[in-house]
Amino acid sequence: MEKIDRELKGRDFKRKVIDLLKADDFAGVLETFRSCPARRVINPLFSCLCSTEPEIKWRAITALGVVVANLAQDDMESARVVMRRMIWNLNDESGGIGWGVPETMGEVMARHKGLAREYVNILVSYIREDGNFLEHEPLQQGALWGVGRLAQTSPELLQNAVPHLHPFLSSENATLRGLAAWILGLLGGPQHESELEPLQERDSS
Repeated sequence: MEKIDRELKGRDFKRKVIDLLKADDFAGVLETFRSCPARRVINPLFSCLCSTEPEIKWRAITALGVVVANLAQDDMESARVVMRRMIWNLNDESGGIGWGVPETMGEVMARHKGLAREYVNILVSYIREDGNFLEHEPLQQGALWGVGRLAQTSPELLQNAVPHLHPFLSSENATLRGLAAWILGLLGGPQHESELEPLQERDSS
């Protein structure tokens, strides 16, 4: 497992984080991040969520999931602070866009049951037309992915999300339709077959 030089700061440290995210041994990299003080690696990983390189963005999402879930084991309140930061980044008042944030929320929650129970309703609110609905389609994709990631580990927490997935099955955006169908499959298979009818009708037309 590679160690990070304690003397690295600022841009040099961020550059090192990016190099690690590009490394071949990503499993080893995750252990490196896990062994670092969370407060040191969270900010540079957050900045990588905006990367135009998909590999860096998705590995940063995974790494943040590991780091924040690990932080929650020892300091739940500090982990909540990070979750609140993500929620703020998806707020219009933040002035940002929140690239990669709903995916990261889902990844964190998939790795920590306590955080999942506390924040599941907020994550689902981003796909609810009567909630904190994200108008920008790329963010909708991120929110659906985050819900799907959580559905892989805690489907029982998401049964109330089913009605809010249905509108996405009729979307003009094929990615949104596919993500919604994927989540419904994770949430119970045959019992949600009727929910997939709009998608089946669209594909046959």
